[in-house]
Amino acid sequence: MAATLLRRLRDLATLLFGLTLVLFVMLRFAGDPVVVMAGPDATPEQMALLSEQYGLDRPLPWQFIVYLGNVLTLDFGQSMSTGRPAMSVVLDMLPATLLLTFLALGFTLLVSIPLGAWLGVRRRTLPRRIVSAGVFILQGAPGFVVGLLLIQVFAVRLGWLPSLGYGTVMHWILPTLSLAAFLAPKLTRVLAANVSEAMREDHIRTARASGATPRELLLRHALPNALLGATALVGTQFAFLISGTVVIELLFSWPGIGWLLVESTQTLDFPVVQSVAIVVAILVFTVNLLTDVCFRLLDPRLRAVGR
Repeated sequence: MAATLLRRLRDLATLLFGLTLVLFVMLRFAGDPVVVMAGPDATPEQMALLSEQYGLDRPLPWQFIVYLGNVLTLDFGQSMSTGRPAMSVVLDMLPATLLLTFLALGFTLLVSIPLGAWLGVRRRTLPRRIVSAGVFILQGAPGFVVGLLLIQVFAVRLGWLPSLGYGTVMHWILPTLSLAAFLAPKLTRVLAANVSEAMREDHIRTARASGATPRELLLRHALPNALLGATALVGTQFAFLISGTVVIELLFSWPGIGWLLVESTQTLDFPVVQSVAIVVAILVFTVNLLTDVCFRLLDPRLRAVGR
């Protein structure tokens, strides 16, 4: 486990360095933030002063070396829009994104596990075929399309739920449903396939011959194996939620790091954009590491071979 952790930390360091380098270069070619900060009426002297203040008048390799040295000392620069530390700006927005992530993942699990188990057991019946067709169709619908439909129905026509903001529990419902509608069908189909396959295993037939009830066969034998196979997908979905909520946050004016990333990109706020990328990379790495740990805890075979 210690060797695996060291390898993962080495991979994280390599990932962060590559990400920092690529993002640093791409942002510098995206435009000049001095023009955005100074405004259209700024004089050349004012623009030169701003360039010197933020070190943008130096050669690009020198800027990267200075930035990398600052990152190693946990100095991620100052936001060009607000003047606050860039990482503080990102961390202030992070709880909103994590809240939406956990809400969507929790609702996905709440729906997908029982529905996937039911679909995996109830084979070749008309209700199963109808539900399976609905899950298949919903899987192809992007989250923002579902979000627009939910806004049109529940916010505009019925007026039951707010469509913008973050402040109350009522504001959380539509964004959560929009993300879960994209994630739940995938997990449901994987669980249904895993349960259906597990129900055909030899140990299930042995348990059935020993007098186990259908409920016991599902809950004690088939479903645990099916959940083990779906653990990787859950980890992947959680990582996607952290890094892929940009459209949903914009659609619902949700003040998270996805919304912040778009705003900072439009204003060429380099330090904030780079800080968002670093935070997302670390969170995704952490989720993947925890997923591997869960695999080891749930499957003794991985511990036995030391992988």
